[in-house]
Amino acid sequence: MFACDDFGYQPDIITTAKGITSGYAPLGLMVASERLFEPFRKGTTSFPHGYTWGGHPVSCAAAMANLDIFEREGLFDHVKENAPLFRSTLEKLLDLPLVGDVRGAGFFYGIELVKDKETRETFDDAESERLLRGYLSKALFEAGLYCRADDRGDPVVQLAPPLTIGPAEFDDIEQRLRGVLSEASNHL
Repeated sequence: MFACDDFGYQPDIITTAKGITSGYAPLGLMVASERLFEPFRKGTTSFPHGYTWGGHPVSCAAAMANLDIFEREGLFDHVKENAPLFRSTLEKLLDLPLVGDVRGAGFFYGIELVKDKETRETFDDAESERLLRGYLSKALFEAGLYCRADDRGDPVVQLAPPLTIGPAEFDDIEQRLRGVLSEASNHL
């Protein structure tokens, strides 16, 4: 369920929010290792925080039902089995001049956009603004892709499709991205 399982490390803290309920109810959570939790096990040690996104009984019930569905429908196995094909399908976009890198894991990917593929030069702020908000955000949506064009760092198109998709949808996503990204350089 978490990246630490796939990459073989033991985190001290895992945080999650929207995904735990598939966005049906607001909930956030933190899972702490035994070592980190030990001071809170007894005594007066506390961690004061708000509870806007945590612990609500209805949201917790939605999360538990959602996790049961993930398990019953084998969604984690489905993603693990199909992730290599999703990656290889997205990597077809590397032939486009604007695409500098395809990176991610599972069904969560970033398509890095570059000004110069050979030097990996990125866009300045004005170019990034024109590209991402002036063209890509609207064009991706109009092409039927609900994703994020973001520049909190290098400009990327972020993809996080439903965990139920498969090869036919991978090809469809790649073709829609290809159409929009091929046209994007005309809007700089």
